[in-house]
Amino acid sequence: MSPAGERRARQALSAVLALYGAYLVFHPYHYSWLDSLDLAIHEVGHPLFGIFGEFVGALGGTLMQLLMPALFVWYFWRRGDRHASTVALWWVAQSLWNISVYVKDARAEELPLVGGGEHDWNYLLGELGLLDQDQLVGDAVRMVGALLALWACLRGWTYAAEIERERDAGDRGGGP
Repeated sequence: MSPAGERRARQALSAVLALYGAYLVFHPYHYSWLDSLDLAIHEVGHPLFGIFGEFVGALGGTLMQLLMPALFVWYFWRRGDRHASTVALWWVAQSLWNISVYVKDARAEELPLVGGGEHDWNYLLGELGLLDQDQLVGDAVRMVGALLALWACLRGWTYAAEIERERDAGDRGGGP
């Protein structure tokens, strides 16, 4: 693919993620195509972090749900593919939106839980004395996700443009 074609494709992906992200921010209860993957990763986090105690085990689902896409951010960044790292960063933001719905359900406990059991965020916020603040905490988590997604999409757009400039400079024999 030509550098211009690659730039356009990457910028189109950034634009699609921005539009889809905006939809998800304003429709937090909409089932996203990543939700099933997020759920599987979340559930793996409980036993993995559970070795550190009950509180960390309950938090472990959320930690794992954020760590997994963050590992992809790190991987792509280290490889030098800045645009791909922003796509993975968008996934971190999407995970935050997903988590915000769970946090906001802490008192109501209306969401179906995998395998039953205790509601992570009811327990966590209860232990922290913040259960009556579940809506505020959930909204804050969603806002952080929205800002992160905005940053990821804007930087993804600019990184895509830089790819073309870097390749053009390399073709002309220019330095970094």
